[in-house]
Amino acid sequence: MSRQVVRSSKFRHVFGQPAKADQCYEDVRVSQTTWDSGFCAVNPKFVALICEASGGGAFLVLPLGKTGRVDKNAPTVCGHTAPVLDIAWCPHNDNVIASGSEDCTVMVWEIPDGGLVLPMREPVVTLEGHTKRVGIVVWHPTAQNVLLSAGCDNVILVWDVGTGAAVLTLGADVHPDTIYSVDWSRDGALICTSCRDKRVRLIEPRKGTVVAEKDRPHEGTRPVRAVFVSDGKILTTGFSRMSERQVALWDTKHLQEPLSLQELDTSSGVLLPFFDPDTNIVYLCGKGDSSIRYFEITAEAPFLHYLSMFSSKESQRGMGYMPKRGLEVNKCEIARFYKLHERKCEPIAMTVPRKSDLFQEDLYPPTAGPDAALTAEEWLGGRDAGPLLISLKDGYVPPKSRELRVNRGLDTGRRRTAPEASGAPSSDVVSRLEEEVRKLQATVQELQKRLDRLEETVLAK
Repeated sequence: MSRQVVRSSKFRHVFGQPAKADQCYEDVRVSQTTWDSGFCAVNPKFVALICEASGGGAFLVLPLGKTGRVDKNAPTVCGHTAPVLDIAWCPHNDNVIASGSEDCTVMVWEIPDGGLVLPMREPVVTLEGHTKRVGIVVWHPTAQNVLLSAGCDNVILVWDVGTGAAVLTLGADVHPDTIYSVDWSRDGALICTSCRDKRVRLIEPRKGTVVAEKDRPHEGTRPVRAVFVSDGKILTTGFSRMSERQVALWDTKHLQEPLSLQELDTSSGVLLPFFDPDTNIVYLCGKGDSSIRYFEITAEAPFLHYLSMFSSKESQRGMGYMPKRGLEVNKCEIARFYKLHERKCEPIAMTVPRKSDLFQEDLYPPTAGPDAALTAEEWLGGRDAGPLLISLKDGYVPPKSRELRVNRGLDTGRRRTAPEASGAPSSDVVSRLEEEVRKLQATVQELQKRLDRLEETVLAK
């Protein structure tokens, strides 16, 4: 009698643990816009989520520790004149976030430490170049101040945020139809795109050349997503001809046949893939689903191994993914998602069960740190570099806040005077207001204590 051998993997028993009610962000009005982005972006300092806004587009930025009920009058980032479609934190500065909107612009914002006290209407820089709505914004993983945006004009623009200029353009001759997804390779040398013309392309953005492409990676007509994974492979999610959801793994050197193709279910939501290069685990989160599936990618056949699935009762409107340096390593947490409900944002920790409280070196190899490996000029000049790695053994200590410097020549003067002309407060005024708010909060707490003592005295009598 043959015994079936179970594949050995330290990630076989990874389980998802939703946060308790007091660790969630309650009473947030998540955007109702129909768009297949995550609507949420997270880093070790802040959680940002696209929210409903009347008369324009806005997103909410909250310090990570500010959980509980969110005030309905909480200040938002509200400079766009139409709904925001995508947001992304800069990997090299935890205070800088980019947003793309239906108003055809990309804006880059600098969030003060401690979060917003007043609504933020003036971005550090506005990037104008698209002629239709901008649905995708992605930062370069290793080069400083390099941002990619993709619009419904079928154009990809690569920006040097430091100068506010579009330095590279991939026009409609590369993508003849709507662009569904864009992902940078780990060293930022290539981008991988999926398009409505049912093709997945590998592109060298500095030369503007298509290195490789695959026609119809999935036979269905619904949107396809593509991301880079380890060892020169890409992973795609899509639909079969019978509208079954699929996940496929491809070798970029041989795109004729997939290394692995698996059918999942018949739900209609687009699967958003999140890849962790440190553990080689890919997480699939479907919009409208109530589950997160996760797979391990290995170098030997069958290459893509199903691990497990986290399920809950309520469906997700969007999903944010925490960088590895924002996790709690003493709890063996290998990933954390921020699940958007209709009126709530709920953190979900993915944990490997271990008995020891010591640092687990096999779970936490050196990971991408907050420092850029290249300047924008070096990358544009043809240099490539992988991320600068840091160890999480003694916990992650965030660096001091860095100011985003934008040099736009003659335009800089105009931009500096713009906040004063529009009535927006200067940084000195904001600092004074923040100090006043802190004093008022302390006074309120002191009065509350006195009131409690007075009640105790009355009850005692």
